[in-house]
Amino acid sequence: MRKWWENAVIYQVYPRSFQDSDNDGIGDLQGIINRLPYIKKLGADVIWLNPVYRSPDRDNGYDVSDYEDIQPVFGNMQVFDTLLAKAHQLGIKLVMDLVVNHSSDQQKWFVESKKSQDNPYHDYYIWVDGKPGKLPNNWGSYFSGPAWTYDQKLGQYYMHLFAKEQPELNWRNPDMRQAVYKMMRWWLDKGIDGFRMDSIGLLDKPDGYPDAPNPGHALYADAQPIVADGKRLDSYLKEMNQEVLSKYDVVSIGEMIGSKLEDAKRYTGRDNHELDMIFQFEHVTLTPNPDKRLGKWNDAPVKLTDLKKSLSRWQTGLNQTGWNSLYWNNHDQPRAVSRFGNDSEKYRVISAKMLALTLHLLKGTPYIYQGEELGMTNCHYTDISQYQDLESVNAFSELVNQEKIVDQATMLKYLAAMSRDNARTPMQWDTSTNAGFSQGTPWMAVNPNYQTINAADQVNDPDSVFGFYQQLIKLRHSSDLVVYGDYQELDPADDQVFAYRREYQGQKLLVISNFTTDTLKRDYGQTGADQLVISNYHDDQLVELRPYEAKAYLLNE
Repeated sequence: MRKWWENAVIYQVYPRSFQDSDNDGIGDLQGIINRLPYIKKLGADVIWLNPVYRSPDRDNGYDVSDYEDIQPVFGNMQVFDTLLAKAHQLGIKLVMDLVVNHSSDQQKWFVESKKSQDNPYHDYYIWVDGKPGKLPNNWGSYFSGPAWTYDQKLGQYYMHLFAKEQPELNWRNPDMRQAVYKMMRWWLDKGIDGFRMDSIGLLDKPDGYPDAPNPGHALYADAQPIVADGKRLDSYLKEMNQEVLSKYDVVSIGEMIGSKLEDAKRYTGRDNHELDMIFQFEHVTLTPNPDKRLGKWNDAPVKLTDLKKSLSRWQTGLNQTGWNSLYWNNHDQPRAVSRFGNDSEKYRVISAKMLALTLHLLKGTPYIYQGEELGMTNCHYTDISQYQDLESVNAFSELVNQEKIVDQATMLKYLAAMSRDNARTPMQWDTSTNAGFSQGTPWMAVNPNYQTINAADQVNDPDSVFGFYQQLIKLRHSSDLVVYGDYQELDPADDQVFAYRREYQGQKLLVISNFTTDTLKRDYGQTGADQLVISNYHDDQLVELRPYEAKAYLLNE
């Protein structure tokens, strides 16, 4: 049976940076309400809303202190209800971010958990007996430093794979799980349309918490997941599905850090009743630093052959057994056109369109991160004082100042390429003060290029990046071939062109994308008799591919 999310396009809103309605410099729910017509005009079917729950904001809302309340800077529950109602009136669904691998240390469960070892909430979190200075294992936090913090009163360490203010929830405790399910039902009964589940692949920690083979953050050691995809994870997801998700017509999207294809087949397999789709990280982690101590911090370009191999593996692997999430970027990744395309003035527009066509004609549900549809770029900061992202600031402090593994200039180049702050600069609406985001002082500086890259210049221009995304969305909505067609990669060894075919019920689509500034010739059998369905150039030279040219033919076979 077909599902509504299969031919949908999901638009991700990072509320803090989307639209400020009260001029305090921080985006809010009323700002999103004000911009709903823009999302509708783009053609997106679903909004994925990053966390808006009450939070101390140690990690921009991914440290939740109250799962059933709204962060005051964003508004209140009445404004949220209005957002939900107005989105639904426009035919737009709303998906919430669910953060239940960890909570804030100010969440009432953790406050109770710290009172005593026999408190009913103590076992809602992961506590291990220990002594000061003798850590339970060698795991590191994703945000630098150890993954354990000692509590003097209890004589125990608690686990936190992220910031120390984000203690890990103990999913082995059935009472804790039921409390989470009750909260999920509360939101679904409000009428939201599903959840994107943050770090959901990390729920099950390995028995005994063994040392990692190589000290580092606990998610990976020598590229192998230490915590991800534990043996009990499937049972937790099945239980969540049975008790909550299966009772509503909603979508469930799991963020799976480190999950492999075989894992995804289980999680998204229709007969397994776990999740509808997952975010896998393989294609956005293709350029780790050769110096393993530096992890992701690097500025090396992605090799096209590696990118094609990764995307094709997932396209083929989940073709008949599961479902793909299609994305280039999000709030945790650098801007797509800066990472995979070319953000120079000459090639930014054409390469942004090329990336859009390449991704949206794959099989799966496409995601658009706010500003991607405008071709927004990395912020290209040049000084550590400009960064706010906890991961980036901590990494600079640790790798440059403390351990002196890399020099300051090199680390700044790496941050300019890979920092999460690249995605978090305010949305560029127009050429007015602060790009129309706020009349106050923005919580993060607006990218100076808003004078030339903004929504106002594009929304009525069919030749803009925005206009091209509109075309792609309309094509998906009207084509079973695009939504359901099988996938076949062409010429995997080609390091300049990504070409593939889609086939469904006798129809065949040929997709060709030039990832270079060169003019190339490639003959995949396309002829003048084939129908050019969409292209980022105004004319067609058939076998000639101009810089960053991308096009799709409906084959006449």
